[in-house]
Amino acid sequence: MTQNTPLHSGRPVPAHGRQRVVSAAQLKAMGVPLGRAAERCRGGGPWQRPLPGVFVLHPGPLSGRERLRAALLYAGRPPAPGRRPAPPRTGDPEYGDAVLTGLAALSLHGFAAAPPAASVERVDVLVPRVRRSRSAGYARLLRTARPPCPELVDGLPVAPVARARAAAAARLGDAVTVRRLLTEAVRGGHCEPGALVGELSRAKVLGRPQVADAVDALLAEGRAMAEERLYAVVRAHGLGEPLWNVDLRLPGGPHLGRVDAYWPDEAVAVELDTRAPRHSRDDEGHRAEWAAYATRREHLERLGVTVVHLAPEKLRDAPGQQAAVVRTALTAAADREPAAYVMILPR
Repeated sequence: MTQNTPLHSGRPVPAHGRQRVVSAAQLKAMGVPLGRAAERCRGGGPWQRPLPGVFVLHPGPLSGRERLRAALLYAGRPPAPGRRPAPPRTGDPEYGDAVLTGLAALSLHGFAAAPPAASVERVDVLVPRVRRSRSAGYARLLRTARPPCPELVDGLPVAPVARARAAAAARLGDAVTVRRLLTEAVRGGHCEPGALVGELSRAKVLGRPQVADAVDALLAEGRAMAEERLYAVVRAHGLGEPLWNVDLRLPGGPHLGRVDAYWPDEAVAVELDTRAPRHSRDDEGHRAEWAAYATRREHLERLGVTVVHLAPEKLRDAPGQQAAVVRTALTAAADREPAAYVMILPR
């Protein structure tokens, strides 16, 4: 009997493309009794059942994509009778609200630091916290109160890069691997350090030594990349050469802060927001950090210094728009009262 042999009501079961991996519900809809499907999965049979309620319509090893699809079909099964299913967030009713994360998601994104999908030992799948499904086989279900808005990669719902990398880092103990995972995303422009550190904070793994060391390197690299973008924007859009990376101080008075670029004639300063949320938005550390930043900015502006705040991701995605923001501040200087005299010191 071949894989396409009619099994019920004369209807063949396709064994090509995505239909080589099907759920029990899909088989039933095809007219295949589950008892007959189970028979075909017994020793030496032409089918296999890698996870509960999921059938692969061929013998032999599963491809990487087939393993991931099987895990999604298992995790995205409809809830028990009596429970109302949530609207699918994936855009594909087959997978319900299941979303790949961790190394499995990164393998689909094609990152070099992640193993091939066929080699991922445990496939992590996010499901809403209200679901009662349990992990089985190689599929590890992670219940979350914060389901992500997934991206489709090769037709499969995948968590955004920052979320997937935080999930992977939470499961790894090797500092070198963690550092490679985190820095590759930033170097490739897939996410900003702040977004990545924010996800690590929400995953409650920032205190782990292997993660903390990687984050320090990540933030340093992210700042260097943001500065390069700022240099490029200033020079490409003819904004005039500022003083780069300087400290501002009142003569004989307090330190006013460090800025990334300063035009002394116009008293315009640019600050790159490369800070990362190492604390929850609700905790004391976060509030103190933002209060100190706001106080310093207000002090500079009272002295007549215009502070332009630029986000690295906006310099990356909309450099012309950010150049216009800086140019507007420089042009407006002619209409302002002269700024107080400040000392400019190299950083």
